[in-house]
Amino acid sequence: MNYKEIAQDLLVNLGGKENIVAATHCATRLRLVLQDETKINQIEIENNASVKGTFSTGGQYQIILGSGVVDEVYKEFVQLANIESMSTQDVKNLGTKKLNPIQQFVKVLSDIFIPIIPAIVACGLMMGINNVLTAEDLFISGNSLIGAYPQMAGLASMINTFSNAAYVFLPVLIGFSAAQKFGGNAYLGAVLGMLMVHPDLLTAFSYPQAVAENSVPYWNVFGLHIAQVGYQNTVLPILVATYILAKIEKLCHKVIPTVLDNLLTPLFTLFITAFLTFTIVGPITRTAGDMLTNGLVWLYDSTGFIGGGIIGLFYAPLVITGMHHSFIAVETQLLADIAKTGGTFIFPIASMSNVAQGAACLAMIFITKNSKTKSLATASSISAYLGITEPAMFGVNLKLRYPFYAAMIGSAVGSAYVTFFKVKAVALGATGLPGIIAITPGYMTYFIIGIIMTTILTFVLTYIFSIRGAKLTINQSE
Repeated sequence: MNYKEIAQDLLVNLGGKENIVAATHCATRLRLVLQDETKINQIEIENNASVKGTFSTGGQYQIILGSGVVDEVYKEFVQLANIESMSTQDVKNLGTKKLNPIQQFVKVLSDIFIPIIPAIVACGLMMGINNVLTAEDLFISGNSLIGAYPQMAGLASMINTFSNAAYVFLPVLIGFSAAQKFGGNAYLGAVLGMLMVHPDLLTAFSYPQAVAENSVPYWNVFGLHIAQVGYQNTVLPILVATYILAKIEKLCHKVIPTVLDNLLTPLFTLFITAFLTFTIVGPITRTAGDMLTNGLVWLYDSTGFIGGGIIGLFYAPLVITGMHHSFIAVETQLLADIAKTGGTFIFPIASMSNVAQGAACLAMIFITKNSKTKSLATASSISAYLGITEPAMFGVNLKLRYPFYAAMIGSAVGSAYVTFFKVKAVALGATGLPGIIAITPGYMTYFIIGIIMTTILTFVLTYIFSIRGAKLTINQSE
């Protein structure tokens, strides 16, 4: 390969070196921050044989070149653009500054939750396994697996205990991750999370009953009554508390003499933050979190399948902006209060959206005559059905537009269907086909029908849209 020629071609079609703010690369992608992304000649870039795909996210324009190739192209690119090499984090920070306040907020939320998703997914899948073992009528009419095979009861009980860990101690995970994101000491963030789920406190699960019985325990601090209530399974309280912790820690570093910094900064930071958490932050955010969750549940319950369809229609556009990551907090809260909510209704809707994106790509395999697009559509379709839709959206559907519109409609109909039958998930995990295991027992059939319905409708609509006016788009893009 002539790496200099590839770099030169990319630089020209990116609007020239005056349009390049910063550049770095990861294992497979050239990651750029540009002055104006409207100056990009998208068609010419994608026609470059070395380019495997492109997408824009988090204020960065990323070009997929592949392992090995990207290193050599990057060396030539920074020389031609006359810019300095930068770290991935520095470019990421520059890209974040280009985002609007809402996008920045969502990105912060995403950066906090994404590192702990493996823990939540692992426990969520164990919940799904326990669900399979204990669900009646799933495999045996009128009985469950542990009912038919009592020797499996101990295993089911063990799995159930394991599956609760990430949710019961969720503030610890969030505290550690959030403190890192906000620039504080991650271990102080974890300890703050531990304080909020300390066994000496009344658990969050027992709090509503204690309120009803007027038996909530209190600390009496100089006449100030502070509720001794934990924050198990909560999200918003630890997020706000950790932000305050990071700010107090930075202030302490500035005002406390260096010789006493290591001794007094952790002490003051943790004590002040913990005091504020139990007196102000906790009660307010607990109420706010309950209002947010109750509002979504009310919307879901009040508008029925119409509301579900609307959420399904706009779910994929939210994925493009990254706003779908904010749903993690809501879903976690819904699962934390599963006895009241019955589970999360967002998970089945997200699954319908992912399946729709996969079905649109599946249709493109048969519609397109371009071998590169066909190959990409095949891999992207499989990925979307397994819960990862970015390749399908950024690589195929958005580029051609009409498959994306078809997927939005298919998602809306499928989401309306599963909402109509009150399909919910009892755990978080991979959406799409793997999401079946997380669905409430007795509703899996409706979930499967929703997947089939979404697939067929999206596939057909993609074909119809391609016949009724999309041929010009196909030829131009390919």
